[in-house]
Parts: sequence; structure tokens; C-alpha cells
Amino acid sequence: MKVFISDCEGPISKNDNAFELTSHFVPNGEKIFRVVSRYDDVLADVLKRPKYKPGNTLKFMLPFLKAYGVTDEKMRDFSSKNIILIPNIRRTLNHIRSIAKAFIISTSYEHYIKALCKVLNFPFENTYCTRVTINKYRITEEEREKLKKLADEIAKMPIIKIPAEAKTITDFSDIDKRVIQRLDEIFFDELLKMESGKMLLEINPIGGIEKAEAVKDIVEKLATKLSEVIYVGDSITDLEAFKLVRENDGLTVSFNGNQYAVKNAEIAVLSNSSLPIAVIAEVFTLFGKQKVLELVEKWSFKTVKGVISQTLLDDLSGISPNEFPKVKLVTNENMKALAEESSKFRKEVRGEIIGGLG
Repeated sequence: MKVFISDCEGPISKNDNAFELTSHFVPNGEKIFRVVSRYDDVLADVLKRPKYKPGNTLKFMLPFLKAYGVTDEKMRDFSSKNIILIPNIRRTLNHIRSIAKAFIISTSYEHYIKALCKVLNFPFENTYCTRVTINKYRITEEEREKLKKLADEIAKMPIIKIPAEAKTITDFSDIDKRVIQRLDEIFFDELLKMESGKMLLEINPIGGIEKAEAVKDIVEKLATKLSEVIYVGDSITDLEAFKLVRENDGLTVSFNGNQYAVKNAEIAVLSNSSLPIAVIAEVFTLFGKQKVLELVEKWSFKTVKGVISQTLLDDLSGISPNEFPKVKLVTNENMKALAEESSKFRKEVRGEIIGGLG
């Protein structure tokens, strides 16, 4: 039994819902999110803090959202009104669901995933996401003001610059060292002493190892094997899932991925449309991984035409030959250039700021 598993934001939608919520409800929220997101990348990928995982930005934002009056109702309402889908994704998911079992594993808050599932007519029970009930946390007016002051402090911080090949905190500039140290104090000391700090202890974003565990859970429930899985991702939160699937002979695909995704996937897709994912998923489902790799190696409309179903071919025929999506095997030789090209394309598709997040 073949199993299709995809991240949500990137491969399915153009949103970064947590970023958008923070930008909308918190003054200077855009800057705050970017500062903390980069800090998240530093802890996960450079300093490799024990038991730390990428995606914790989502729980770091919650106390500030709470301070500015965000409720579950507001999160649901905002999410449902601001979904931006990748073109052709309804067609892609419907086609994939007709030939394979399909699941979504996302770091996103459940409010957004529920709204997305409703729009796509995708079963919410086939999703894994970050469970949040923000209404259950109560904070005093005094704590609310403390949180607002901390938010204002973070908004004034520079966005950390990660030096090439950085491995320890000593590799950072003096300014960035102070930023990292101050954010450590805020998130691992000061907030934990507040009532809202319970969110940081109790809420578990689905990123990093949790995505890999979700993949294992799916495989176990379906009584199938990891070699039967195709996993599509685009960011640092997908790396553990990529590693798990790839090491067990499944197929890993970066869709408009950043450097983290491209360097850990076997195939890189650069496309405004989701249709290349439908093509890859169909070939994987019907003919297996090796056939996919052979197809991608000679990727063109002509070679695709001889392999895929007529219904999918009809959809692809609407894409101009001059704009036919780029799909490449990731090799040691092309990895760096392809990661740079994909990161640039990602920003064109999702916007400069969202596309630049880890």
C-alpha cells in the first residue's frame, strides 16, 4: 500500500499561519516572529540544543498572542478567512487520494488545519498538527503588561545572522551572541515563571522528531512499510521525517524548499503549481521509487507524457512548455546551487518574508 504524506504550508498552501496571526494581532508582530524564527533555527540547526526541535516558534508566540487578546475563536476566524492555496492543489490531492492513502503532517496550529481541511474537503482525521486551546490559559493584567514589554523588547532586536559553517555560539558576532543569550533568558527562564509559561511546557508543536513519529504512526496504523511512503516537505521542520523515510527506502521530495529541505531530499521541485507532485505520486504509486527517479532524471513534458494517466496529462497540458515546472534529482554536485535556486523561487511563490523563514 502506497502512502502519500505532505507538509502543509509550502506544498499545499502559501500561508505561514502563525506568522500571519502574529503579524495581524501583535504590534510589530512581523519583526517579532522573524527574530524568534531565526533564533529557533539557531537552536535547532547550529547549536543543536539537547531535546530541542525546530518549530518551537509556534509555542514561543502563544504568550504574546494571549497578551493581545487572541482567543481560539479569533484564531479560527482569521485562519478560515486567509487561506491561500498552491494552484491546482485540490486537483492534486483528489487525484492522489484516488490512488493512495493521503495524510498531512503540519507544524501549524489546529485552527488553521481544520479550516484548510474544510476548504479542501480533506479528512481532518488524516492530519497531524499542533494542538492548541489558548482559551484555557488565564493571565492577569499585570502579566499581560509584562508580556507586552517583552514583545516590544524582542521587536527591537536585530535578526540573528547565521555565519556559514557556524557550529557554536562563539561563531556568532558579539551582537548576535547577546541576542541569543537574551532570548534564552526570556523563553527558558522569565516566561516559565509566568502563568502563560504553561503554554511553553504543555503545548507540543509538531516539528522535527514529532513529524518523524507521525510518519511511523501512519505506517503502523496502515500496517505497511516506510519504503511505501512518499514524503513531501519544504523546511527545517521536515528534516527528521525526510531522514526516516529516506533511510528506509521511501521517497523524499522538496517542494519549493529552503536550503534545509533541498539538502535532505532526493528530488527538488520548483513550481508555481502542485501538479508535479501529482505526477511523482502517481508514478511512485503505480510503478515504484526507481521509476520516479528515472523519470525525474529525464524530466520533460515529453517523457512525462509517456508514463502518466490521461486525466493528469490533460491537467499538465495547460502549462506552457516554456513554464514547465523544474524537477531535479538532488546530487552532491548540484545540491548547493539547487538549494539556492529553490530558496529564491520559494520567495517568489510565497513572498520574500514568509519564503525566508526556516
